Formats: sequence, structure tokens, C-alpha cells
Amino acid sequence: MNYFLTEEQEMIKNLARKITDEKVIPIRQELDEKEEFPWEVLKVLSQSDLMGLFIPPEYGGFGFGCFEMCLVIEELSRGCGGVAVTFAANALGAYPIFLFGNEEQKKKYLPDVARGKKICAFGLTEAEAGSDAAAIRTSAIKQGNEYILNGTKQWITNGGEADIYTVIALTDKSKGIRGASAFILEKGMDGFSFGKKEKKMGIRCSATRELVFEDCRVPQENLIGREGMGFLIAMKTLDMTRPGIGAQSVGIAQGAFEEALKYSRERKQFGQSISSFQAIQHMLADMATQIEAARALVYAVARFIDSGAKEFSRESAMAKLFASDIAMNVTTNAVQIMGGYGYMRDYPVEKMMRDAKITQIYEGTNQIQRNIIALSLIKEASSWR
Repeated sequence: MNYFLTEEQEMIKNLARKITDEKVIPIRQELDEKEEFPWEVLKVLSQSDLMGLFIPPEYGGFGFGCFEMCLVIEELSRGCGGVAVTFAANALGAYPIFLFGNEEQKKKYLPDVARGKKICAFGLTEAEAGSDAAAIRTSAIKQGNEYILNGTKQWITNGGEADIYTVIALTDKSKGIRGASAFILEKGMDGFSFGKKEKKMGIRCSATRELVFEDCRVPQENLIGREGMGFLIAMKTLDMTRPGIGAQSVGIAQGAFEEALKYSRERKQFGQSISSFQAIQHMLADMATQIEAARALVYAVARFIDSGAKEFSRESAMAKLFASDIAMNVTTNAVQIMGGYGYMRDYPVEKMMRDAKITQIYEGTNQIQRNIIALSLIKEASSWR
């Protein structure tokens, strides 16, 4: 479909596609098998100025919005979901500073992110606080002009590789989640270390580690916003970035569909290509339709956010939920169409199926997205007359 991209948007999309075709696809299998962090691809993205896409010009970026980020994430995901989430998680970690940081914080951190000199990560999830994000236990106790952090964060994308971390911790445990605050931490701070690199089913080139805080001293000027704003900052950040998971899902699904379609035209059974069989044709037709529907929803939500909408939690959740379910369905069918070959590592669809699964889990499981959507609908209905 024609989504009526501007000339700049077409350039961004084409640049991301070129990088994916030339720099990502040729090495994706090696990155996956070696579980190697994609530093070389990030270097190319930095040189192409895509790392600063969402950062305002006054801090060295280009000031584009959620929609343009989705265009890049989708194209990268068509090649490799692990590379794409490394790029997207950088924005996830920087958004709290961009959205809620003061001028000094923005000037200190965002220019290096925009130039790709430093990458970011976001620390919210804990061992006992996954879907129940309000159950976080990491503490931040004020002592003089510092905060002392103790606790751990789990399954942090870009963990150990990133230079800048935005972390949610409790400054007042008596208030529960209303006592949570957000902080900027830097790699190398005393008392800040990392757990082992996790071994994952998919997105294996992406680094996932535990963050460990043992009497970690954080200057008070690294507090984002005010004390008690941490949970709000985290939820507003996720509202901004969930369409990116939708875009990742669309990209993974598109890549799997293209591989399955190509294979169906080349594979011969019973003296003819399997694309001539109605059963395969119907699968391909459903896959293409589902992908286009998911893309349309993700694009519409991203544009809605960029329009200046004040509240978009429900729509953001819908984009993430629908697109990720489609990605799992499409990649599963791609493997089915390719049969035994699809199950082998010689073809990329088995990797795409593994990569697709995480899109239903991170940044809020799809069950949590359904909760968000339903509660919003019920609240809205309560105001009807």
C-alpha cells in the first residue's frame, strides 16, 4: 500500500533498507550463532546519522518522531530482529531523558547519543517485577547530595554494552510505586556492575544482562524529574516505544513472508512449484493480508502519537499486541511452507520464528497489553450517558 511518505521519510526508509540489505543480512546468521553484539552495524547506523533520528536538533539530532523510528526499526527487523532491538532499545533508554530530563541533563547526554558515541539502556524489570512492574524493590536512598542504589534489574537489553542507563528505583518504599524515581547512571560508576550475558532463544546478537547495584552512588543531579515520578516516566516511555515493537514485529513477519514466497516458487513437488497449490496460496494470501493490517495499525498509531496526542496508552498497546501476534503467526506459517528446510538453520525463517516470540513478551506481555486496552475501554464506557 501507499502510505504517502514524505520525501524525507522515503529517504530514511530507503537508507535503512540499504543498510539492512548490505550490512545486516549478510552477517545475521553469524551474529546469531556467535551471539555477537552488532557493533559494526551500529557504527554504520551512526555514520548514517540514524542513531540521532528521534533526538531534537538542538541536541545534535534530527527531531523526527515515532513514525520515522518505526520505519527504520521495521526495515532493520526484516533483516535481523536482534540488530533492530539493539537500535530500538537505545531509544528506549534515551527517551526518559528526552521526555522528562532537565536542560542540563539533555545537553550532557543526548548529543553523544545522537552521534552514536554512546548507547543507552532502560532498567525497569526485576526478578519479582516483570508484568507487575509496580513490585520493583531496587532502592535509592538519599544521602547528602547523592543517592545510594541497591538492588538488581533483570533482562536488560543492551545491558553491559550501553554507556548510559535510565533506571527506576524506590526513593520512598512507604509509598509503594508512588515512591519510585528515575535516575541516569553511567557505565563504570562505583557499585554498578553486570551479571552474565543471558543465553536466549532468539534475538541472540542482542545483549541481555542483569544490572547489579551495590551501594552505587549516583549524584542528585542525575535524578530525572522529581522524586516519585519514576513510574509515570517509565509508563509514558513505554507508551512511546511500544509501536516500535509493533514495527519490529512487522519487519520480522515481512522478512519471513518474503523467504516463504520465494521458496514456494522454487520448490517443486509432484512436478510443479508448490506455489501452484491452493493450500499454499491461501497461506500466503493470509500472511500478506495480516502483515499489511499490522503495518497499517502501527503506522496509524505512530502518526497519532506524532500528531501531539496527549493520551495514547491504549492505541500503543493495540499496535504492539496485534503486530506481535501476527509476527508469531506469519513466521510459524513460513516455517510450515518451507517444511523441513524451514526448520534448518541454512534458511533464516527458523531464526525469524525464534525472534518473533520475544515481541509477544517484552515491553509488557501481550496479556498485559490486553489488560491495558480493556481497562481503557471500561473507563471510557463509564463516562457514557
